[in-house]
Parts: sequence; C-alpha cells; structure tokens
Amino acid sequence: MKLLTRCHAAILFDALIVAMLALAPTWAAEPGVVVAFGDSITAGVGAVEENGAPIRYPDQLAARLLANRGDAAPLTVVNAGIPGNRLLADGSGAKGIARFEPDVLARRGVTHVVVLIGINDIGFSVPEGAAGPIRGQPTAKEITEGLQRLIQQAHARGVKVVLGTLLPFKGAPYWSREKEARRDAVNQWIRSLPAGVDAVVDFDAAVRDSNDPQALNPLHDSGDHLHPGNAGYAAMADAVDLRVLRK
Repeated sequence: MKLLTRCHAAILFDALIVAMLALAPTWAAEPGVVVAFGDSITAGVGAVEENGAPIRYPDQLAARLLANRGDAAPLTVVNAGIPGNRLLADGSGAKGIARFEPDVLARRGVTHVVVLIGINDIGFSVPEGAAGPIRGQPTAKEITEGLQRLIQQAHARGVKVVLGTLLPFKGAPYWSREKEARRDAVNQWIRSLPAGVDAVVDFDAAVRDSNDPQALNPLHDSGDHLHPGNAGYAAMADAVDLRVLRK
C-alpha cells in the first residue's frame, strides 16, 4: 500500500481547491445588498397579491436581478419603505434623514440605495397657521437639500446612490397646483444628476399619463391617484437600469 505523505496531501488539497475555484461560478462571491428607501410607494401600498408573485417594485426589481444574474454576484433587495414617511419631519416613523443611517447605512453588505422619498413632505404640508395635522410647507429647495444630505452620508460610507423622481399624484386628496409646482422643481433637480448621485431612475416618466403628465397613467393607478397598482409597480421595477446596481 502506498502511503500518502503530508507533502502529497498538501499537493492534492491545493489541486482540489484550484479545481473547485475553476468550477465555481463567479457569483459565489459575497452577495451585495440594495436597499429601496422610501415611503408607501416603496412599501407597496396599492398592490394586490397575485398567487404569491412579486408585486411591490422592490420585489419585482429583485426578481429581475435574479433572472438576469448570469455570472454576476447575487444581489439582495431590501425594502425600507414606510407608509406615510417623510424626508424632513417625523410622523409615520422617524423622518427619512434620521432613519437613513440605521435603516440603510448600518445594514451589513449594503452597496447601493434607491431613494424615493419626498412626496409626503409636499402632499401633507399646509400653510403656516392653517388647521391640519402637519404644519409648514417645506420648499423644493429644503427637500432637495435633505436629499443631498442622504447622498453625502451614503458616499461617506461607500454606498452608491440611485435617486428616483417623485411620482405624479394629481387627483389624490392632498394634490394642488402649488404642490405640483414643488414636485416638478424637485424632479428637475433630480434629473440634473446632482453631485454625488450615481444614477437617476425616472419613476415619474415610467408611470405618468402621457395625456396628463401630472397624473398617473390609468393603467398604472391603483385607484387612489397616488399609489401605483400592480402594473405601475412593474413599470417602476423595469425603469431601473440593472447595470447601475452591478457597478
């Protein structure tokens, strides 16, 4: 019987490791995490479950990433949407600029964040002195400054930022022409690709009505004129360039 020496064993072990690495797909690496950060639209309000199929836009984005993975490393999509959440003020959960650290940046393995927040800051606002649950009217500039804070915090931690335009909401109870003007100003700033933003996803263009761009496409509307329905969430997921999330 031929004895296997320690030297022979080491050579065989090294050969086995090389063979395993050669056969292993490149996606065997540590998976990355994409966090979808936002409000009720990110949380999926308005979606109707269909036989367990992914419906919310982050879920459908995850399905697209899986289906188009190829040899790329796997990516996990985490939904950090809170219905009613605002960027600049507490209410439904802590304000976005406060919860961004624990909900996004502190998450292990996070590489990218898709930010879609600000419509409730606009929609819930009422004039100073008016009756209502939320006082004050944050300007478009205040909202964009808040978004810029998130961008700076993310980049300081090496997390890439994909910034989403705010969806149309004409017909929703809290819509007004003045609020529409603020939404438009915020979206113009987002589309300008502000400093530090790695990519922009134009959710607004993906779901708006071509005949009335201030409103959701009826085919994409859940019925409340604020939240997309299933087709709208699919359109949002399709609007994200997967190549951006693999960089």
